[in-house]
Amino acid sequence: MTSAAALLSGQTPLAVRMRPVSLDEVAGQKHLLRAGSPIVALADPAATSPGAVSIILWGPPGTGKTTLAQAIARSSGRRFVELSAITAGVKDVREVMQEAITQRDLYGQTTILFLDEIHRFTKAQQDALLPGVENGWVLLIAATTENPSFSVISPLMSRSLLLTLQPLTDDDVGLLVDRAVTDARGLNGAVTLADDARAALIRLASGDARRALTGLEAAAAVALSKGKEGAVPAATADDVAQAVDKALLRYDRQGDEHYDVISAFIKSIRGSDPDAALHYLARMIEAGEDPRFIARRLVISASEDVGLADPQALSIAVAAADAVAFIGMPEGRIPLAEATVYLATTAKSNAAYVGIDAAIADIRSGGFGRVPLHLRDAHYPGAKRLGHGRGYVYPHDGEFGILPQQYLPDELRGKRYYEPKNLGAERDISARLERIRRILDGR
Repeated sequence: MTSAAALLSGQTPLAVRMRPVSLDEVAGQKHLLRAGSPIVALADPAATSPGAVSIILWGPPGTGKTTLAQAIARSSGRRFVELSAITAGVKDVREVMQEAITQRDLYGQTTILFLDEIHRFTKAQQDALLPGVENGWVLLIAATTENPSFSVISPLMSRSLLLTLQPLTDDDVGLLVDRAVTDARGLNGAVTLADDARAALIRLASGDARRALTGLEAAAAVALSKGKEGAVPAATADDVAQAVDKALLRYDRQGDEHYDVISAFIKSIRGSDPDAALHYLARMIEAGEDPRFIARRLVISASEDVGLADPQALSIAVAAADAVAFIGMPEGRIPLAEATVYLATTAKSNAAYVGIDAAIADIRSGGFGRVPLHLRDAHYPGAKRLGHGRGYVYPHDGEFGILPQQYLPDELRGKRYYEPKNLGAERDISARLERIRRILDGR
């Protein structure tokens, strides 16, 4: 079968065929492939190679976690067993451990266990790995796209080295694309690649090698379907556009990206940049983030960052949350965007937020006293005999609805928690509050 016919026949995907057979072929991750590194030690054919320890590979999709594991296995000559956390259970893990012991005792052969997507394993399933890792029955290579700090149990983390993979650079992706076009394992010259098509594949890959090669394979199929008999077609940018619809969005709803993007979203609103805020909102929506989570964060931002500089902000944020719950998605993106833009562009004050935290800090440090007698409840029998309510003045009897009176405990008299800013509606609040405090103090 020719390369062109094979490409169109649905054979093994290009991304799988092009997996490196040795560490020398790996693109990117040079920081992990220096001489003497844990990965290089694992790839050493000598089973007793110093530094051969279990490792956890953490990185975005398409950065080479499976590739590294398979290259290590091919280079080292060790027995290689692969499990996926999606389908494997405790029983499968125990069977691998028992077989690894047998292979070690009978044939002196070390087993590498590659466990993909370890973050999908429950705590009990991860516990089943511990004896094998601790006793050296297997050398574990675990892969995860999510921060292991959130998803991998501490005992397993302490018995393994955590290695972080970086997104591939454009040069790395370009190298893989060029190799796949010419290599006998890949397209073997069945098509050529126009410069604009190559650039489009690299851009759309967003650092994901698998996506780049999948896009190349699809674009090549489009070019071949339009090519003339006997001629080598050139895949164009139009072929790429027809084959690949949009760039890959990196987002993990349980780990770093989840926290990093929502953090950037809130900070963009706080910093009054509606364009950046809408960008991060779009990333969360496209990644399938729970819109109720986004709405809750908007409500918090309205209180924490806008506050009384614009009292309407909280109402708008709450209305957006209600609207999302009522109409659902995708239409819910519209009230979310409306609230985001409003919060980003309105006046801001954190005075109420700072005030309550300062008051709580005082309480926690013992900075409180007994409620003044004139403010205590005087409605139950015997309360008046104790002096409760004595001397209390009714504010509505005053000309402005305010009369001189002490409300804080004696120990905190004169304490100021709320200090409005000279911004938005708080400008008026500040002037009014100054007058109120003068009356309360009897000035």
